[in-house]
Amino acid sequence: MDLFEYMRQNNMEKESPLAARMRPTTLEEVVGQQHIIGKDKLLYRAIKADKLSSIIFYGPPGTGKTTLAKVIANTTSAEFVQINATVAGKKDMEETVEKAKSAQGMYGKRTILFIDEIHRFNKGQQDYLLPFVEDGTLILIGATTENPYFEVNGALISRSVIFELKPLEKEDIRQLLKKAVYDREKGMGAYEAEIEEDALEFLAELSGGDARHALNAIELGIMTTNRSEDGKIHITLAVAQECIQKRVMRYDKNGDSHYDTISAFIKSMRGSDPDAAVYYLARMLYAGESVTFIARRMMICAAEDVGNADPQALVVAVNASLAVERVGMPEAQIILAQAVAYIASAPKSNAASEGIAAAMHAVQETGNLAIPVHLQDAHYKGAAKLGHGTGYKYAHDYKNNYVKQQYLPYELNGREFYKPSGNGYEVKIREHMQRIRREAEGGGSETAKS
Repeated sequence: MDLFEYMRQNNMEKESPLAARMRPTTLEEVVGQQHIIGKDKLLYRAIKADKLSSIIFYGPPGTGKTTLAKVIANTTSAEFVQINATVAGKKDMEETVEKAKSAQGMYGKRTILFIDEIHRFNKGQQDYLLPFVEDGTLILIGATTENPYFEVNGALISRSVIFELKPLEKEDIRQLLKKAVYDREKGMGAYEAEIEEDALEFLAELSGGDARHALNAIELGIMTTNRSEDGKIHITLAVAQECIQKRVMRYDKNGDSHYDTISAFIKSMRGSDPDAAVYYLARMLYAGESVTFIARRMMICAAEDVGNADPQALVVAVNASLAVERVGMPEAQIILAQAVAYIASAPKSNAASEGIAAAMHAVQETGNLAIPVHLQDAHYKGAAKLGHGTGYKYAHDYKNNYVKQQYLPYELNGREFYKPSGNGYEVKIREHMQRIRREAEGGGSETAKS
């Protein structure tokens, strides 16, 4: 490292954002994540013993993935190389591999390669790393906000230990904020600032477990607030509210939070809990989810989970879908809330959903079974001469507009696909079908209408 590079790094350390300056250098300084770095945990023991194997840190932003990698860098005797997948290319990896081979061959030193945002690497880039991870040339530490089982090469996953980091607890954020305000070495203690208890509580609550977001807010507050008559900077609730104007929502439309929230939304409607359903609707709207996407999921739920127990549920969902496209936000949230509350409160039946699933399975198993001749079309050219339609009984000519005859292919005779439940309107459907079939068996439907 030359003098200019040394000066540049020193200046960066002094001028870098508070969140970067506050980053721990030892395991003991790390706040939170005790489920993976507690003293009896595997990762803690591996770092302390400097016996790491390849690992992947997975979790939301601001939970300490890069922090843990930096702690490892400060602890290990191995060579430590860091690259960011958003800017690194194959050439960077080739250079790293060559240096790792040299360090291993000449000095017997291992090389740890930390790849931030590893999910940004394409399949070819990830495949390139595989043989060097497998033969021990590189010990890989990957960090990702995306589910690694979806975004990281399966072969790399199988050779790594996955550690999931959780959003920090509110008390962890409080601890970090107090240190940021009063610590003179890494924090902003030199500014002689004080933070009021309600402001501390507010920032810890609204940060959503994201340490970086909380530290950025407190830095902004201290840097932009004038000193009071006592010569100190007072971080009041009003200042805190100004610095963090909207609660952090973990909702990446392509990530886990998206799927987890929509899953909870649908399961709440299915489970007949309108309060939870409306709450998850609000979470999605707050995070900017597409109203058309929400409406599509509601229509599916109305058909799949309510079905004919309340046929109006699908009507409500479809009309809500049309209405929100025409009205737009913010008023569309009222329309969605009405439809969600209706679907969640409606009686439930998945009889239609199970019926089509069973029928599809039967088609897959049996293929193109012959349609009974009397149901075949007799109108196209020559069909009547072949006997198509012969013997067909027109239902409206009979009592109850029902006549017993073979509708299913003969090989599937007696199979039931739609079985109305005992809920809502399906009770009437079931009773009606039982009545007309019973009367048909008694001969009643064989009597043509007069």
